[in-house]
Amino acid sequence: MSERMIATIDVVLLTIQQQQLSVALTKREHEPYAGLDALPGGYIQADADRDSLDAALRILHRKTGVTPPYLEQLRTFDGCARDPRGWSISIAYFALVDAELLLQANHPGLSICPVDALRRLPFDHNDIIDAAVERIRNKSQYSSLPCHLAGERFTLPNLQKIYEACLGEKLNKVSFRRKMDELGVLEEIAGQTEAGGAHRPAQVYRLKAEFANALKLLQRGL
Repeated sequence: MSERMIATIDVVLLTIQQQQLSVALTKREHEPYAGLDALPGGYIQADADRDSLDAALRILHRKTGVTPPYLEQLRTFDGCARDPRGWSISIAYFALVDAELLLQANHPGLSICPVDALRRLPFDHNDIIDAAVERIRNKSQYSSLPCHLAGERFTLPNLQKIYEACLGEKLNKVSFRRKMDELGVLEEIAGQTEAGGAHRPAQVYRLKAEFANALKLLQRGL
């Protein structure tokens, strides 16, 4: 009789820390690789999880203490060599979250590392992270995706820095603001500004409600 296949979820939880695109890692509780940093992950529970999205949300909350505003299926990683326990399949997701939420969760064993400074991780987790970084960098060129890293309130200068961290390159201020106007996803918060150092106070924005509820829409299949 053949061995039972291992079916798991792994989540690349991306955030911005010190103006760098970073990933959340957790300490593995069990062998193999017990005590090492790895992506938040776990087994799919057939009796508890309705689908892989349900499993990803459950695992991510248990391992990090947060429910992200954005979560998207990345791709499937599988094979006989990726896990020393045997033939395995992992449905990988990537999630976006404001760093403040991670800090507030203060979850034990959680660490945040810049994606450009990662050491070798267990399994094929480096490959999964690389795929997630490629996905967000591609989408950042034409979408509002990085806005989910900005928190509930933000200024355009701060949002531009987040886009630059995601893309790995500097952006022209005028072109960036034109792009955000064209996307039409932001709204001003009336009467709210933030001090801009030597510059005049910057207007505070937020995502429009229909875009801020990305995870809720995803859960409803819309």
